[in-house]
Amino acid sequence: MNKFLIALFFSSLTAFAQQTDIVDFLNINATVNPNAAEKSITGTVKCSFKVLQKTDSIFLDAKNMKIISFALEGIVVKAASDKIWLSDNFEAGKTYTAFFTYEAKPKQTLYFFRNEIWTQGQGKYTSHWLPSIDDVNDKIEFDLTIASPLNKSVIANGKLLKPEERDVQKYWHFDMKEPMSSYLVAFAIGDFDKKELTSNSGIPIELYYKPSDSLKVEPTYRYSKQIFDFLETEIDVPYPWQNYKQVPVRDFLYAGMENTSATFFSEAFVVDSTGFNDRNYVNVNAHELAHQWFGDLVTEKAGEDHWLQEGFATYYALLAERDIFGEDYYYWQLYQTAEQLKAMSDEGKGESLLNPKASSLTFYQKGAWALHILRERIGDAAFKTAIKNYLEKYKFKNVSTEDFLNEVKAVAQVDISDFEKNWLQQSAFQSEEAYQSLLKSSFIKKYFEVSALRAMPLADKKDSLKTALTFPNDFIGQEAVYQLVDEPLSETLPLYKAAFESNNLYVRQAVALSLQSIPRELQTEYESLLHDASYVTMETALYQLWMQFPEKRTEYLDKAKGVEGFQNKNIRQLWLALALVTEGYENVETMPAGWQEENHLKELRNYTSTEYSFEIRQKAFEYVNELQLWDLETLKNLLEACIHPTWRFSKPSKDMLHDLLQNEQYYEQIKVLGRQVSEKAANYLNSIIKE
Repeated sequence: MNKFLIALFFSSLTAFAQQTDIVDFLNINATVNPNAAEKSITGTVKCSFKVLQKTDSIFLDAKNMKIISFALEGIVVKAASDKIWLSDNFEAGKTYTAFFTYEAKPKQTLYFFRNEIWTQGQGKYTSHWLPSIDDVNDKIEFDLTIASPLNKSVIANGKLLKPEERDVQKYWHFDMKEPMSSYLVAFAIGDFDKKELTSNSGIPIELYYKPSDSLKVEPTYRYSKQIFDFLETEIDVPYPWQNYKQVPVRDFLYAGMENTSATFFSEAFVVDSTGFNDRNYVNVNAHELAHQWFGDLVTEKAGEDHWLQEGFATYYALLAERDIFGEDYYYWQLYQTAEQLKAMSDEGKGESLLNPKASSLTFYQKGAWALHILRERIGDAAFKTAIKNYLEKYKFKNVSTEDFLNEVKAVAQVDISDFEKNWLQQSAFQSEEAYQSLLKSSFIKKYFEVSALRAMPLADKKDSLKTALTFPNDFIGQEAVYQLVDEPLSETLPLYKAAFESNNLYVRQAVALSLQSIPRELQTEYESLLHDASYVTMETALYQLWMQFPEKRTEYLDKAKGVEGFQNKNIRQLWLALALVTEGYENVETMPAGWQEENHLKELRNYTSTEYSFEIRQKAFEYVNELQLWDLETLKNLLEACIHPTWRFSKPSKDMLHDLLQNEQYYEQIKVLGRQVSEKAANYLNSIIKE
């Protein structure tokens, strides 16, 4: 029987009932061996399951896998295009075990990069590398063994048992004690060291990092223990897993992912103490940790319940940030998202929280707002009791919105029917109720007073703005600065000086970002921005000063020399671009003419290569394109970028390549690159050339 007939035959057997009604998968014990050179994986699976209804076949989801062998006695194992079928005379009430070996070459979900391999299975995609169950309602205990080169580290779900070395590989055994949905199974392989902490409740916490980033460990993971201890106390349900790990991986598709007991996050959040001020990991850290309860411990039943995961994780991350940064920060974040939700609603694009196809803004931010309002409605005590009861009742199970609301109704002393209607069912954002809630913050009241000055003539609000800029609050001070835009500089100079003298990092940053023409009277103050502890401020200041005061370009470049900036090397790459176009900069008499310039050009072009993360490459491509520094290697690197798995990188790369192809000179160079790039990149090139 060919594969098509096998799949048709087996699928017809389960057409009359959901598989969850027929079988309960209990455990999947798998040993997997990724092959970086081939971008493939082989694995051996031992799975146990209890049959609920008599049947002759059950399946595991498995995309484009091939069965190499299986245990000859008992259960027959066959592969179709998207499933692995297990067939036998299965009797109700009995538990069975199947044992087989498979191989696959995943097109997604398992990603191979230079020195790193990692998975990202959110939704229903783990079945691309591991036979499992796509349905989130089927929870299974997974115990993984991952094979890696001897010099690599492995992070996966559960507790690491003693690794063992065999031949030229190391086998890392991980043990899980509780079941989880398949999309939360994950592993990462790479060059990692770790810092170990212990929570107040005794949970081991492992914070991973690349050895080259050892000096960034503290700022990257700043407040991690505080966040963990806060959430355990606030949620009032013990952390549900054996341990907790966090690992930054390169070229990650998202900000972070809450794999059970093992959060993976983008290495773009690996920062030093200066970078922390602009782009830190605190919110993502708290969000993914909150998911260990809301999403991992209790998991949505269906798409209309997705807010139970993302809205809850967003809300509890905000609470953790309030614990760290204070009440003003908490209300400022609520205000910012309320503005976004109101704008979407006013445009007629509002969405119900129960819409399974709603946007991230709805699931995350509107969901968080709904919980904020619910807590105000029923009170702290009732809210926390409802949350505790909800998690304890449905732990390691799947939940619906009705399940949550029933727990709320059981303890609330007020009717919440209008809350259900207005915040869960309606598409419109309840902006008036949100506004009244925000007014409970004295800081927000003061901010509204200052923002109300926008419509007033400058002469009538000078004194108020000066007051706002004297020992300013971060957010109110920024608002005051932005109100100076488009006003006559002769009238605003004293206010700009007050902003500089405030020594508030974010007020000064607002000046850097908003003051497009630097008056000579403020040149000295503006130059001081080059020394602020903010890579956003430094980048903006360097560019604006270089542009507006050409006679001091060498001085500005000297001051910024050697500064890397964020993980994407934003300061270094800007510096290279400016150095290349600054006539006579760094001419060294003892070196051949153009030697330094050639080195700068080589470095900038090299940042487009696959050796670097996509954040670095994307910025390098922007500068290479702006300065028209394309050569054969950078064009090949751009072509490879077009097939990168992260759409935030591949899409602008495709757009850039498309524009270059409109130029006859570049068209001739690009069309012959097919034999010099990967097969996938060559196929993409052929497809667009034909167009």
